[in-house]
Amino acid sequence: MQSRKFGPTQRLVSEIGLGCWQLGGSDWGDVSDEKALQILATAVDQGVTFLDTADVYGAGRSETLIGRFLRQTAQRDQLFIATKLGRFFPDGKLDYSLPTLRAHTEASLRRLGVEALDLTQLHCIPQDVLFDGAVFASLRQLQKEGKIKAFGASVECDAEALHCLDQPGLASLQIIFNIFRPKPAQQVLHLAQARSVAIIVRLPLASGLLGGKITAATQFPQNDHRNYNRDGQCFNVGETFAGLPFALAAQASQDLRPLVPAGYTMAEMALRWILDHPGVSTIIPGASKVEQVPANVKASGLPPLTAKTHAALQHFYQTRIQTHIRGPY
Repeated sequence: MQSRKFGPTQRLVSEIGLGCWQLGGSDWGDVSDEKALQILATAVDQGVTFLDTADVYGAGRSETLIGRFLRQTAQRDQLFIATKLGRFFPDGKLDYSLPTLRAHTEASLRRLGVEALDLTQLHCIPQDVLFDGAVFASLRQLQKEGKIKAFGASVECDAEALHCLDQPGLASLQIIFNIFRPKPAQQVLHLAQARSVAIIVRLPLASGLLGGKITAATQFPQNDHRNYNRDGQCFNVGETFAGLPFALAAQASQDLRPLVPAGYTMAEMALRWILDHPGVSTIIPGASKVEQVPANVKASGLPPLTAKTHAALQHFYQTRIQTHIRGPY
């Protein structure tokens, strides 16, 4: 496993991390406590040091399971735990005031069992709240209080990313970036790198499409966002299948097979493609099965893709994908 510097924190993190959305057990099908802990243990054994979660994943279940794991592992001091806030409002009332952000931060601290959060991120909050800027002042205050060590933002589109990059003290940006959604490479990655802001890449396999096993006939559990959010019925459509209509996306993933270099799986190619961009700090593929963890980690040890492969993938995106992406981008 290779490591990269995480923005201004000066800490090194594994370039392949673990996304823990699926550990909530509410958006990627069922994941038992036992399996979740096995996934976490396998990830750490494979050299993963960056874990990304959120308070809303399973209404706190993902954070709670990570906290349980942290109490059990001898590698606790090597791990960088990133969480998110701003989407977990059980009463349905959105409130981004400092007292509410403080209360949500303290709840995450309790669930994770830590004294200070390594990183907290605004979790794709409403754009008008993000652009107002007051919420960043609140995060700076929480940092002064010692409740968080660093803060960042998870965003839906380039316009939001560029706005956040102008915020003093921003440590990281979390973005959707993959072969089917490469727009951030045009500007966001370069500017973030110039400003020493870490880039966390979520949905690197486009909800599994770039694993190469999904077809138009694939069925997903009822409690899997790939079933209930295909057209953005519950949250931003870009979070599911890169914002592509499912049938088109499934066919495109099959048509991508001839571009996979010899010695790579499609998933390895997709992860390696992201790692070939130096502005990226860490990638957070999820894993709902233990065996998916070492498969994801393997990309860190593979050689970069050739310029020819990069060009072919760019052409595929421009001719097959670009005009079909829905939602903020």
